[in-house]
Amino acid sequence: MCRNIRVLHNFEPPTTPEEMRAAALQYVRKVSGMVKPPQADQAAFARAIDEVTASTERLLGVLSSRGAVRTREGERDKAKARWERRST
Repeated sequence: MCRNIRVLHNFEPPTTPEEMRAAALQYVRKVSGMVKPPQADQAAFARAIDEVTASTERLLGVLSSRGAVRTREGERDKAKARWERRST
């Protein structure tokens, strides 16, 4: 999976619409292979981002939580620890 796409489920405070849209943008970029689409494809690119965002919102709205609630600070600390293990 693309490393730029983050886990969005089971966060406190809940995942924001901006975070969902950012993840959708990364997904569409990865799938299309384009960071910035040509003028002729911009409408399709934007529509795909909107659709992935909406699907993400629906999915997160129905998932049940089994584990401990995540915090952004805790996830940041885990990512930092992974980075430090890789660089040594």
